[in-house]
Amino acid sequence: MAMKTYNFKVVIEPDEDFDGNPSGWHVYCPALERLGGSTWGETRDEAFKNINEVVRMVVESMLEHHEHIPEESSDQVEATVEPRVAVTV
Repeated sequence: MAMKTYNFKVVIEPDEDFDGNPSGWHVYCPALERLGGSTWGETRDEAFKNINEVVRMVVESMLEHHEHIPEESSDQVEATVEPRVAVTV
């Protein structure tokens, strides 16, 4: 079976507790958020590492269940400066 790389935009935002105090970073993948593509981290780097793992798990599960993987066109990928996650499976 041939390997394929999927690219996903991710959004990283500062997170706050209920009192409005900084409490890490919330990160999510808009294309996969409804399937659990969301996580957090104490630092921005940790949050980005965590979303990489979450996106990989979601994509692998979708492939295992023969579900459609949402994709963005390659010209959109090249033009953006937003954080992205690439998963090769």
